[in-house]
Amino acid sequence: MELVFPQGVFLVGPVEPVTDFNAAVRADGSRPQQTDKDTGLPVWQVQVVDADADSTKAQRTLSVKIPARVQLVPPENKTGFPFTPVAFTGLPALPYVEETGNGRARIAWSFRAEGIETPGSAVKPTQGRPSGEPGKDAV
Repeated sequence: MELVFPQGVFLVGPVEPVTDFNAAVRADGSRPQQTDKDTGLPVWQVQVVDADADSTKAQRTLSVKIPARVQLVPPENKTGFPFTPVAFTGLPALPYVEETGNGRARIAWSFRAEGIETPGSAVKPTQGRPSGEPGKDAV
């Protein structure tokens, strides 16, 4: 995740279902929830703010989609501020071309995560030698 949001990211809204606008309208006028093409799981989305000071206004607030069997429960906000710091697992950033009007286009990014968690809660691989294997610099 550090490659996508190196300065951190903050949840600014609830976890919501993604509407499938390609599906037929139901009798009541609603549309079904989008499902992931690979897993068949329902797709949910969260609105986040990228804490990178160099991000532009258009890049600062974005959606991250997460396929999951049930609606995800975001981490508890223990900061005292209105925005919850979060981290995503399995988060590829996929580029695509977005038409902006008047024959113009820009590169935009689509974010699709495997999960959401409290920052720093992921198990990170250790660096260096395995324990019990002394090296030249062992004391």
